Amino acid sequence: MKILGLTGGIASGKSTVSRHLQGLGAAIIDTDRIAYELAMPHRPLWEAYLEHFGAGVLLPDGTLDRKAVGQRVFRDALERRWVDDTSHPMIRRAAEDQLEKCKGLGTSVAVLDVPLLFEVGWESLAESVWVVYVPPDIQLSRLMLRDECDEISARNRIHSQWDMEEKRRRADVVIDNSGTWKETEKQVNDAWKRWNRER
Repeated sequence: MKILGLTGGIASGKSTVSRHLQGLGAAIIDTDRIAYELAMPHRPLWEAYLEHFGAGVLLPDGTLDRKAVGQRVFRDALERRWVDDTSHPMIRRAAEDQLEKCKGLGTSVAVLDVPLLFEVGWESLAESVWVVYVPPDIQLSRLMLRDECDEISARNRIHSQWDMEEKRRRADVVIDNSGTWKETEKQVNDAWKRWNRER
């Protein structure tokens, strides 16, 4: 089984590219989805957050108030480090379990969809790393529109990740998503065909 690493900055369009790759036949290992599931009530991440932050991060129905956790994390570097140190090993174990299941099912290509692929050092898990790229000004405007947030909040979220230009430099393939979807789709299709020929 071949593993493709997919990453990009927040609001770069990575999830859209990931869905398209799924349509091309790849199995998707979505670490955002894994993190979400691990933070459901009484799952490992939920329990860790409750112990660390206290009941103030729970909504009345007992689910995690993700917005409250996010606000703490984005304004406090120490809290962000604690969340990263706690969550990343759990997420990696779950992702590796899913990769093993894919392998057992005879999957030919699995996409490891990880927003912080470079930041957490997981690029070694993949044979090729694709970065979905948009210029910083487009990234900022798309994030503000998508999340209905102000510029300061958007910049704080963007700066919690590596610079897009650094990700672009480290990529095996760069998908420029600053134009229309048709333009992006062609880049993805061409890269997919090229990669499958090469392997």
